[in-house]
Amino acid sequence: VHLVDSGGGVVRAGGSLNLSCVGTKRTFIDYTIAWFRQAPGKEREFVAGINWNGVKTDYGISVKGRFTISRDNARSTVYLQMDSLRPEDTAVYYCAAAPLFEIVEKESDEYEHWGQGTQVTVSS
Repeated sequence: VHLVDSGGGVVRAGGSLNLSCVGTKRTFIDYTIAWFRQAPGKEREFVAGINWNGVKTDYGISVKGRFTISRDNARSTVYLQMDSLRPEDTAVYYCAAAPLFEIVEKESDEYEHWGQGTQVTVSS
């Protein structure tokens, strides 16, 4: 599956952004989709993940309660609504896909397909 992520930008602390990840394969519905992020000099971090039908979701501890992941399989799209943004949320955000069906994995090695990344910058 080919992924295209978008929606990043520059926002002030406390603001919101909505990222999108569009898949281009008919079997998008079979894939668990996750968002990861990587800031300069830091390791890639799990942000949120959603299983094939959207029933199961999981979040990184630093974003829980502020970010919401959802999916629209009819549009082969996963969204990441980011509210109450903080300067420490600044990073390149990547969506990733794995044929895990029911499972949401937090380890980036489990994901086979990656988007090109979209920059999110939160100013204080």
